[in-house]
Amino acid sequence: MSKFLPPSAFATDGVYSLLPFNFTRLDSERYVATNMVGEYVTLDRGNLERLVGHELHPAETLFRELRAKHFIEVQGDRSPRELLALKTRTRYQRLPNFTNLHIFVATLRCDHSCPYCQVSRQSEDRAAFDMSYEIADHALDLMFRSPSPALKLEFQGGEPLLNFDLVRYIVEKAEQRARIASRELEVVIATTLSLATQKILEYCRDHHILLSTSLDGPANLHNRNRPRPGRDSYERYLQGLQKAREIVGFDRVSALMTTTQHSLSRVREIIDEYVTHGFDGIFLRPLSPYGFAVKTKTIDGYDLPRWLDFYFEGLEYVLELNRSGVPFREHYAALVLQKMLTSNDPGYVDLMNPAGIGTAAVVFNYDGGVFASDEARMLAEMGDTTFKLGNVLENSYEDIFLSEQLLGALEDSFTLSVPMCSECAFEPFCGADPIYAHAVHGDVVGRKPSSDFCRRNMTIFRRLIAMMESDSSTKDIFQSWVAQC
Repeated sequence: MSKFLPPSAFATDGVYSLLPFNFTRLDSERYVATNMVGEYVTLDRGNLERLVGHELHPAETLFRELRAKHFIEVQGDRSPRELLALKTRTRYQRLPNFTNLHIFVATLRCDHSCPYCQVSRQSEDRAAFDMSYEIADHALDLMFRSPSPALKLEFQGGEPLLNFDLVRYIVEKAEQRARIASRELEVVIATTLSLATQKILEYCRDHHILLSTSLDGPANLHNRNRPRPGRDSYERYLQGLQKAREIVGFDRVSALMTTTQHSLSRVREIIDEYVTHGFDGIFLRPLSPYGFAVKTKTIDGYDLPRWLDFYFEGLEYVLELNRSGVPFREHYAALVLQKMLTSNDPGYVDLMNPAGIGTAAVVFNYDGGVFASDEARMLAEMGDTTFKLGNVLENSYEDIFLSEQLLGALEDSFTLSVPMCSECAFEPFCGADPIYAHAVHGDVVGRKPSSDFCRRNMTIFRRLIAMMESDSSTKDIFQSWVAQC
């Protein structure tokens, strides 16, 4: 008995039906079409017209590609719709677990005075801006009400190390509760490392705590972006980085940078700084229009076209490094590529649909305020508490996570039903950011044609697809980045 059906069993007479897809221009000659789970094809106008006119022939390579990627189905096909449903479930599999990331703002005190800081930090001696033990206990109660089997606890500030006694208290309480409830627990401290002592780092090692640090580039740029008394921010960072890697572990310390107007002409130097210090990638991120960065006018330092020039110059340089044998990633591109090349959602809050606010991340402020995301807390620094969900001392879990502030924003910003998003070919790769839309446009949907969020992402999506279609070696590099995610 033959193990496989004969080729004739798979033959078709050329009659096919279209499955749901959207399309848009990729460049002056090509279009990109995407289906509901992010499978994409590129084709010229003639072939696009032939596709929608049902004129493609089964012997054509394009016909076979479209059938394999579930853009079309022929009579007798049973798998396309089932596979679309399976891939859709995979993309949304995070939803039943609800909130994974819980951010604790241990203090607003900080030893730095960064002009682009998105929170109104306080001086080191303002203990009134520290989270109390009572607030911490109530926040932990809410955190462990989350149905997620894996919880991530992240300390932010200010500088969390200025209230390290509270950090220790929360860590040990969380560890105890995680053991009792059989929950996975990951702990992260966002810190400049300038105050990281031997004792603190040994505690982080013993409790398997990850350190998320800040490096903006070479010494003169870092010191300009992140000033502190003594003008030694960069020097203290390198000392802290070396100690942290020696004690906590080389791979337990990551770094983030923020792009200011002083960074725009120096992207290669910034990337070289990360390579020199042994980091395996960089997140080339722009400033966000929230909080202290707006109050100090830092956000006015550059516009979207200037940042995009900066970003793409950096991306091309990262590819040069890879081709020369230096393994290095640009993390934002890697997140987008994971959505383009797999059925998995990487869980990056700004590119989630439904939006990640509240459902993927929540913030417990030092004063007990509960915010839908870190950006919501930053927005509150500007006097806008639209996305404040409650207070840990006053509201229950149900009050907070079933509040109209949260559920209304999630429903109204759902991209599969939002005008212009629902018919956008890039919708499977994008996400909803209702807080950004509210901050810039005054409502959670926003005005898509004038949205920098949309224009930035659509430009990046187009460029990544064009790069993969134009050069197979670039696609190989991109696929290697996805494999590491």
